[in-house]
Amino acid sequence: MTFDPLVLVTEVDRATDRLLRTATAVNEADLAGPSLLPGWTRGHVLAHLARNADALVNLLTWARTGVVTPAYRSQEQRDADIAAGAPRPLAEQLSDVRESAARFTAAAEEMPADAWAAMLEVHGAPQPATLVVWRRLREVEVHHVDLAAGYRPDDWPEAFSHRLLHEAVADLTGHDEFPPLVLHPGETGHDLTLGEPDGAPTVSGSTAQVAAWLIGRSSGDGLTVDPTSPLPTPPRWR
Repeated sequence: MTFDPLVLVTEVDRATDRLLRTATAVNEADLAGPSLLPGWTRGHVLAHLARNADALVNLLTWARTGVVTPAYRSQEQRDADIAAGAPRPLAEQLSDVRESAARFTAAAEEMPADAWAAMLEVHGAPQPATLVVWRRLREVEVHHVDLAAGYRPDDWPEAFSHRLLHEAVADLTGHDEFPPLVLHPGETGHDLTLGEPDGAPTVSGSTAQVAAWLIGRSSGDGLTVDPTSPLPTPPRWR
């Protein structure tokens, strides 16, 4: 998958179109039903995706202008905005997701080339502005699955699954409470390791299946472990 943010924004637009097609088929009663995220309805997921787009516009504004503009004013305000948006009618939710996504695309397209090199403070750590577009793509694709409305990890584009898997492995590297593993995603042709590989069990499956399990979007059904043993439970992801 490309790291060029202006090319990647096209993938964000395509992912958003897929999300909106799924969400359009959800009825009002289903909107209030549970998502895959504990304590959140499908309405919460859609409200979060809209507010996340605006939060990432704030980060792009920071990069473009140099004026410190945090993604969210506070964690409390973020949570309050999601809670307030969750019970809205479906038509209002869809318009909000669509319009906020358009604002994000416009903000990315307005970025001067040198602004992408700006360093931003994200979750207490410096990150280059170039990662903002990937963050949006990740939010849309993963939370599309969280809607529990028919879109599954196996529906992720292969390039997205590949990058997500590598990111999940990087996040788990050095995590003392997670046991050593060899990961064998079938499509990639090479293994990934967590911890010391000697004697570690091998977990095999599709790239999407392995990635979904590592980020808590799958129980690991469809994965195989050699030698046979129970799959460990990954820590909470992000």
